Amino acid sequence: MFPERLKALRLEANLTQNDVSRQFGVSQPTYSNWEKGEKKPTPDKYPKIAEFYNVSTDYLLGKSDYKNSDEIDLSTFEVLYRKTSKNLSDEERKILEEDLREFLLEREKAIKAMNKEKKD
Repeated sequence: MFPERLKALRLEANLTQNDVSRQFGVSQPTYSNWEKGEKKPTPDKYPKIAEFYNVSTDYLLGKSDYKNSDEIDLSTFEVLYRKTSKNLSDEERKILEEDLREFLLEREKAIKAMNKEKKD
């Protein structure tokens, strides 16, 4: 699972093996071996790879199908929205969408405030 995901992420980013191998301080043949599944990165490389591609290590290792936690949140909201809005009128659906947008903005503000407090 890891080799396939590693290659797919690199291709999605429109990068060459040479580009990426330099990012991780390994040779191109070493990186190629990772993508082919012939060798594995050292354990300290996995978090670096995940951070570089903006995915979770769980996704990278095949333990999750969600690239990152934002995707989990979005999919949960999509399911809730679909279930909730199914029997609503167009006007009610617009109100629900506005409420969800406001909620997400407030949530984002709260997360930023919490992160700021942690730094202080």
